[in-house]
Amino acid sequence: MKKIKQNTILLLLLLVMQTLAFAGDKTSFNKGWKFIKEGEILNHSLVSQTNFNDADWESVNLPHTTNLEPLVVNNQWQGISWYRKSFSIKKEEEQKQIFLEFEGAMNIAEIWVNGKFVKKHLGGYLPIVADISSFVEAGKQNIIVIRLDNTDSDVTGPKPLRILDFNTYGGLYRNVWMIVKDPVHITLPLLEEEVAGGGVFIRYPEVSKSSATISIQTDIKNTYKKEVSISLVQELKWKGKTIKKLKSKKEILSAGKKRLMHQSMVIKNPKLWNTYSPNLYQLETKILINGKVTDHEVTTIGIKSVEFKGKELYINGEKRYVKGVNRHQEYPFVGYALSDQAEIRDAVLIKNAGFDVIRLSHYPHSPAFMNACDSLGLLTIDAILGWQYYQPTEAFRNQIFQTARDLIRRDRNHANVLLWEVSLNETKMPLEFREKLSKIVEEEYPKVKAYSAGWMDEGYDVYFQARQHRILHPETEGKWKGPYFVSEYGDWEYYSKNAGLNQHKLDKQTRYETSSRQSRAYGEKRLLQQAYNVQEALNDNLNTSAFGDGYWVMFDYNRGYHSDLEFSGLSDIFRIPKFAYYFYQSQREYREDKDAVVKIASYWNENSPLDVKVYSNCDQVVLSLNGEEIAIQTADKNKNSSKLSYAPFTFKVNNFVAGELKAEGYKDGKLIKIDRVKTAKKASQLRIKLAENTVAVGNNDLIFAYIEVVDEEGTIVHDFADTIDVRLAGDVALMNVGEVQVEAGIATALLKVNSLDQGLSIQALSKKTQLKGSFQYKENE
Repeated sequence: MKKIKQNTILLLLLLVMQTLAFAGDKTSFNKGWKFIKEGEILNHSLVSQTNFNDADWESVNLPHTTNLEPLVVNNQWQGISWYRKSFSIKKEEEQKQIFLEFEGAMNIAEIWVNGKFVKKHLGGYLPIVADISSFVEAGKQNIIVIRLDNTDSDVTGPKPLRILDFNTYGGLYRNVWMIVKDPVHITLPLLEEEVAGGGVFIRYPEVSKSSATISIQTDIKNTYKKEVSISLVQELKWKGKTIKKLKSKKEILSAGKKRLMHQSMVIKNPKLWNTYSPNLYQLETKILINGKVTDHEVTTIGIKSVEFKGKELYINGEKRYVKGVNRHQEYPFVGYALSDQAEIRDAVLIKNAGFDVIRLSHYPHSPAFMNACDSLGLLTIDAILGWQYYQPTEAFRNQIFQTARDLIRRDRNHANVLLWEVSLNETKMPLEFREKLSKIVEEEYPKVKAYSAGWMDEGYDVYFQARQHRILHPETEGKWKGPYFVSEYGDWEYYSKNAGLNQHKLDKQTRYETSSRQSRAYGEKRLLQQAYNVQEALNDNLNTSAFGDGYWVMFDYNRGYHSDLEFSGLSDIFRIPKFAYYFYQSQREYREDKDAVVKIASYWNENSPLDVKVYSNCDQVVLSLNGEEIAIQTADKNKNSSKLSYAPFTFKVNNFVAGELKAEGYKDGKLIKIDRVKTAKKASQLRIKLAENTVAVGNNDLIFAYIEVVDEEGTIVHDFADTIDVRLAGDVALMNVGEVQVEAGIATALLKVNSLDQGLSIQALSKKTQLKGSFQYKENE
């Protein structure tokens, strides 16, 4: 039996890390929902009642999208949808505090429990936290009802979907949690709505290699009708072992009151968090009454310092230039409804591409993704929702201010956050509005400097300047004296006629062929053009005073208004890398043999360019064809300075000869990496494998199954075109809308795996050629 290909240690560790921030009172609320898209208007006073008949509604588990969309989405479903769920609580929980946390609900949500209205929430990217303690009863079936509206909103923005450059989708598309707490408990920051308050808040006022101070703020509430005597314990753990412990003196907490408690610990020789050493501690916070733990939370933390000196970035006292990329959180067909494992796999792909930082464009991304970035050593630029849209109304402005506060309250303890992008992207905002948003960062993250960032050059600590804007307005860099980051580059300036290069001199077809928007189906020449563009643009960034940059974009994605995908991704929408992905891989710092990169950017067939590019961070590369050496090339170390990228090794082959290209990479005279590419022969079969770094689990996991058209030797036939019939067995469903198409020799099936108890079987058939392939997996085999 074939087994699922997996980087087991890495992915399972990351999956474990997802649970470390969960206290024992936090349980999944994802299963057993009923769902309907509203056709005729439904009366909430009827739907919200416990006796409402939802038998004809669809049964779903979360995360869930309101509508499966085609691969290219230019008429996305918008409207009203409803979710209902029956649940019970234990008798002993009736006297406790019961909360629900919705990680993401698009876009305007109204919530009822047992027919009573609980709350309304605006905005689809940040959590909704609801206290349902007074609405539920033990010994009966409780009913929760949620009405979602994902139509365009003047209050939440962004631009209307028909003219938006990305999609917002719909549904309860992230996890939902039930949180049960003792009447004396650690509060929830988004529910308390207090400036720099609520929950556990951790900062690092002093950080060095020899010592670090950890400042811990804990907000405790007593909902009893009597006063209690409490102690607060903090335990810092490294790899599960307690290395530091604090216990406060007993304090009296009056009935119905709260107390904000401050504690501090000093750690000698701390293991600092950085992009190349993502050291993580666990801080367990416990409330004790008469020696008994009444509430506890575990927070995964990384100790680091961030400082700007002039325009230069220092992390833990080390000067850094951080190479980055932008990401949209979209998957094909299911929109935003990714599993936690899918979020983790995206983060792994980004880290493996050699990036230090991710700009979370243009909205908050999921807690699972943030946790993965902590574990992998990926910095983030954490952003509120915004794109080319501003309204001068009080309702809109207050909504944006609130999202800025909620973003920081949600993510303030993450090691990965580098900057807070409290800005509406590509939007002309009044200066006083920008200054207010920047002030919110200062208010919500006091005592230790946190940095705001924005798209305009006044009002923020850090200026985001896209490369095309800098080319159009070269005087801007001289005007701005503070630190700046090239927020987007490598795409628009190679595509638009007014983006500042020479596109206005090119005919439309040439402009398309030489842009960075290249599908894998367009072939080698155009994929190499994209890679050339990103190298040229990166070199330009390196010769500015910017401290970092973000390529646009990591994955191909849908735009709300367009008839095709946006193809500037380093990987396609199915997470299959393009040549430019390997260019970026070759830019990562070589520390040991596992960091070595050698990749031949060729399919090596009769249509392949004879100037063969090899992306590598090795000192020397040897290229051979059918066992005969073509050339040896040594990296030009003078050019490979901090001001230039590592250029690809380019080998001139005089004539095409079918066979095998082999590239050998050497470091300090030692052979450390080999890559091979073979000329494909006639297609003979279908080979099915799951995406790299896949650890298949149940619970609504999403997995890409790649159906490769290969010859008798297993080489992908990149010029093969057909549609594939996919048949599945097991508790699994095919999520593709429309035909499963072969593109550049690979067809992709998106699978939703509910459970692996019955195993997983995939059968594939090429409709025209009748080529076949199969894949089987069973647990514990």
